[in-house]
Amino acid sequence: MARSQVEAKTQPEFRERLREADPELAGLLKKELARQRGTIELIASENFTSRAVLEAAASVLTNKYAEGYPGARYYGGCEVVDEVETLAVDRCKTLFGAEHVNVQPHSGSTANQAVYFAELAMGDALLAMKLDHGGHLTHGLKVNFSGRFYHVHSYGLDRETGRLDYDRIEEIARERQPHLIVAGASAYPRRIDFARFAGIARSVGARLMVDMAHIAGLVAAGLHPDPVAVSDYVTTTTHKTLAGPRSGVIICKQELARNIDKAVFPGLQGGPLMHIVAAKAACFKLAATEEFRQRQQQTVANAAVLAASLQQGGIQLVSGGTDNHLMLADLTDIGITGIEAENRLEEVGITVNKNPVPFDPLPPTVTSGIRIGTPAVTTRGFREAEMEEVAAIILAALGRSVTGADKKRLRRRVGELLASFPLYPHL
Repeated sequence: MARSQVEAKTQPEFRERLREADPELAGLLKKELARQRGTIELIASENFTSRAVLEAAASVLTNKYAEGYPGARYYGGCEVVDEVETLAVDRCKTLFGAEHVNVQPHSGSTANQAVYFAELAMGDALLAMKLDHGGHLTHGLKVNFSGRFYHVHSYGLDRETGRLDYDRIEEIARERQPHLIVAGASAYPRRIDFARFAGIARSVGARLMVDMAHIAGLVAAGLHPDPVAVSDYVTTTTHKTLAGPRSGVIICKQELARNIDKAVFPGLQGGPLMHIVAAKAACFKLAATEEFRQRQQQTVANAAVLAASLQQGGIQLVSGGTDNHLMLADLTDIGITGIEAENRLEEVGITVNKNPVPFDPLPPTVTSGIRIGTPAVTTRGFREAEMEEVAAIILAALGRSVTGADKKRLRRRVGELLASFPLYPHL
């Protein structure tokens, strides 16, 4: 049968492309692609994923319901998705040297919730990093499920050094006797000593969970201390330094596998998003390549150059610099708030996010700082020279006497810089 005859027998809505079926939505997607192409993306938790991952995420696997796990599904017709999920699991195990992996969590927050659900009873004690010192919402914020369901104790950074004080963390652990200790952060620019955290946890009879969402790509590339070998649980997203789809993963010891799998399904989720599981499989394969490792090295190098250039320009950084892909700028000395800086930089074509600094006197809707990261610009191709130019634009945009004409001039500089680094030319 000719292709035209087959198409004639197909329902019209199955034949139409998005631009034909829903021009309004297609226009918004085109608008977002233009925004991404025309912006210097410095949000530390964002990245640009590969064409392969985009294709997997947009695949026909979105049609398949697959409650359960490979070989034990609650639906028929799962023989192919069983292979897909097994491939993703095996690749993740190899990438991180893991005993057990669950690739079904829909997000990093869901992954964290599943660990708590598997390990804690309501009201159990949890020790984690304060949100305004670099922690995450799911590390015990009062309005988050973690703060509502569990008895949370917090540790923070040393006021003088801006770094984790492991001796003080151990003191708090001995005082509070938590059932679970959480290490890892959303806005901490230094290497974390996971082995020390593991020792603290053992000393008080606690389990250790590491949330490596931000640094998973650096861990995979061997550029950050590895939490997998020393932790009971490790959670991560796949869309930050790993440059995969927006989703989550749980790694754990084999002895804890059954409880983790039950916590994810049927405890918290129904069917997995199999198209996203496939995209994770593609992500893990790419993350095992030498090209990926080199990009992670460049990500760290770019962050170091950007941090040094900003400091030379008079911007203070928490802890005095960075060891990883991000930095936290304290804008107090230059007389601007985090929200003002975020808005002003967006006007010139640079995206960052307002972020509390340790001991911040301003509310989280305002903040005294901004968080800046280099994964996305590095994926796009920026190197040290471009980071020096980016720093110069940031410093000029945040200057006390910047004018509207200055902002237009800086926006043109951003456009000229981005012109050499096209994004998704196939789209």
